[in-house]
Amino acid sequence: MSPEEPRPRPVTPWPARAGGARSTGRLHAGGGAAGRGSRPWVGARSRSASVQAAMEREELERGIRFRSLFLLIMGTILAIAATNVLLGVVGVLQETRSRPLTVAERAQYAEQDVARRWHAWPADTVFPAQVEYLGLSRVRQSARRVGIAPEAPCASVVDPSVAAVLRQHRCRTMLRATYVDQTSTFVVTVGVAVLADEEARVNTAADLPVDDRVGVRPVAFPGTVTDGFGAAQRQRTAWMGAGPYIVFSTAGYADGRPRAAVAPEEIMHSELWPTAQSIAGHIARGLAAPPEIPRCTQGNVC
Repeated sequence: MSPEEPRPRPVTPWPARAGGARSTGRLHAGGGAAGRGSRPWVGARSRSASVQAAMEREELERGIRFRSLFLLIMGTILAIAATNVLLGVVGVLQETRSRPLTVAERAQYAEQDVARRWHAWPADTVFPAQVEYLGLSRVRQSARRVGIAPEAPCASVVDPSVAAVLRQHRCRTMLRATYVDQTSTFVVTVGVAVLADEEARVNTAADLPVDDRVGVRPVAFPGTVTDGFGAAQRQRTAWMGAGPYIVFSTAGYADGRPRAAVAPEEIMHSELWPTAQSIAGHIARGLAAPPEIPRCTQGNVC
């Protein structure tokens, strides 16, 4: 080697190791050299524990929020249900407790009571066995009931012109009974036509023919003084209204004389018709008499 050429300098390995040993370590994750028996960084473990704790705390807070919301919803539902139950109980108590009847309730009570009398009352109450009437000179006398006919469809026991009207207004049924006056001279059949209500009765009466020769047909009972009382023996017919009822009446002579055989001026006529009207009026007033209305919804004690 010539004197001009520089001598090569000895190279020491980096980093220098004590005792001149070469480093055989590999680069550890995170940029550090990890030799045999290396450990994770203390800072990394702390950060990992903090993140885990934060996640657990967030999860716990979320659960608490959901639980609080659930309890709030359930509390609201239970409160509404309890309020509804309480209001229902209060309403039931208010409806069931006894209180004074209103004017409308009193009127309804009276209307319903009158409307059901035709089937709620015994036949002897609808048609009493004895009926007082006014004879000549307004002397009080007593008519006697001979018999009560079976209940019948309205149109089947009246004259055709009357039947058409009753059928049109849906008359429910007809009740009939026959009476004789105190002397057994006059025979009177009274018929009670039952309508749906008072309004129906008013409308029906407005359509009835104005003819005293037609109306309810007589009811005769064999073996009695009424045996000869038929359609030809009717001297006169009429009707009057009472609540939901039309009370018909027809009168004649017990001896069977037909209408054509009796002169209009005959003195008996003047007593016959007032007797028939008085008997029918008594029955009509009984059916439509105002009932005794209780003061309260549960009797007379409020």
